[in-house]
Amino acid sequence: MIMPIYVYGFPVLKKVAEPISNDYPELGDLIENMYQTMYNAKGVGLAAPQVGLSKRIFVVDTIQVMKEEDKHKGIKKVFINPQILEETGNPWSYEEGCLSIPNIHGDVERPAVVTLTYVDENFNEFTETYEGMNARVIQHEYDHIQGKLFIEKLKPLKKKLIQGKLNKMAAGNVTADYKIKVFKP
Repeated sequence: MIMPIYVYGFPVLKKVAEPISNDYPELGDLIENMYQTMYNAKGVGLAAPQVGLSKRIFVVDTIQVMKEEDKHKGIKKVFINPQILEETGNPWSYEEGCLSIPNIHGDVERPAVVTLTYVDENFNEFTETYEGMNARVIQHEYDHIQGKLFIEKLKPLKKKLIQGKLNKMAAGNVTADYKIKVFKP
């Protein structure tokens, strides 16, 4: 089921998300719905707060954006209750966007490598290290469950330039090519 993506202005996007217990009802359905929603919106990651749930879970599929010869380096995974242990490597800049902030993009610097612990859909625990695009997407989605948005990492001038668009978005004046839910204060 394709869910609406909550747009900038919703308080759930600014809250630190709650952990998920291993008896969370219909977890498999939630994961499947998050993947369907992400693919429908042509995204590479989606966190639960973006669909209105303040829960520590996100899905990622970077395989779809890798060059053909690098597809094997991509990942398709669900991360439940993740905790970043370390971010290392030279920071690199890349133009990011966000399904919850349609039509706004900006260069964000992030460390090249991330190490985190998490559990999968069966609550098996993992500690893994990712780099490059995989690390970037994980860091972006992790920020969501920490109540942070990529626009907070933009340079001051860029923040100033997009403020008007953000104000309109928070007031409900926004469109997207996918199903969205706008905040009505």
